Amino acid sequence: MNMEFKHYPVMLFEVIDGLKIRQGGIYVDGTVGGGGHSLHIIKNGGRVIGIDKDKDALKAASGRLGEDAVLVHDDYNNIKEVLKSLIIEKIDGALLDLGVSSYQLDTPERGFSYRFDAPLDMRMNVESNLSAKKIVNEFSASQLERIMFEYGEEPYARAIARKICERRKIKPIETTFELTDVIKSAIAPKVRWEGKHPAKRVFQAIRIAVNDELSRLEKTIEDFCDALNGGGRLAIITFHSLEDRIVKTAFANLAKGCICPKEFPICVCNNKPKAKVITKKPIIPSKEELEQNQRSASAKLRILEKI
Repeated sequence: MNMEFKHYPVMLFEVIDGLKIRQGGIYVDGTVGGGGHSLHIIKNGGRVIGIDKDKDALKAASGRLGEDAVLVHDDYNNIKEVLKSLIIEKIDGALLDLGVSSYQLDTPERGFSYRFDAPLDMRMNVESNLSAKKIVNEFSASQLERIMFEYGEEPYARAIARKICERRKIKPIETTFELTDVIKSAIAPKVRWEGKHPAKRVFQAIRIAVNDELSRLEKTIEDFCDALNGGGRLAIITFHSLEDRIVKTAFANLAKGCICPKEFPICVCNNKPKAKVITKKPIIPSKEELEQNQRSASAKLRILEKI
């Protein structure tokens, strides 16, 4: 199935305003997607390095941005190595728009969505060896339970993990609908019809595990901060509480001064703040944006400035 890569740039104006773009400055879009945010960084005078694990995203970004951006097929977690390979010491700003794109969700064969019957995949980088199918069919019950509980905050993680293990003994679970059926069978009928789709949290959790979205996030934020010039800004958009919690904590740690125990009478660590938090509370989408793109409903934007 050939679809146009669509990824609505969430909180576009808030991001552009928050980055305080300098004429001729270098900006990294660590999740370039279709290039929506990057295009407006360029229009406002910035030079862009666009990074993405998804080759479809890079192809779409290339068509939109042309020669105005340097595009790199890599993981934003490797920001230090990417900049070193481009012989760039410092940047003037960066954006991370975390999570999955509209294109990835709406392309059935990518296997990200419980709305389409498709092979279980969920890989942002299709060259990766770890897929949703591998996790569902090869991970132990305890591993599955941990993934669903920690990454999806799924209250029925244990029951769903047991059902998955029972079902795959009969035959491998190979499609999104097969997995959805197993999830539904593990949840009481009354709960299935309350609120969100019963597979939503599980699909989120498995996707996070497949793409290793959270384990290195705090360290990556520190690396991006280190790469910034003084006054440079890092903007991060999150879409669920797990991501936002990590970003909030990482920002607070980078803005913290003394880290000596409270009982010490004087500071001996000499730790100095590396940055200041611009957004004391996260920025959320406007009413107008929500009317145009309902998928931005859970989005939160936080901004940090290098000292």
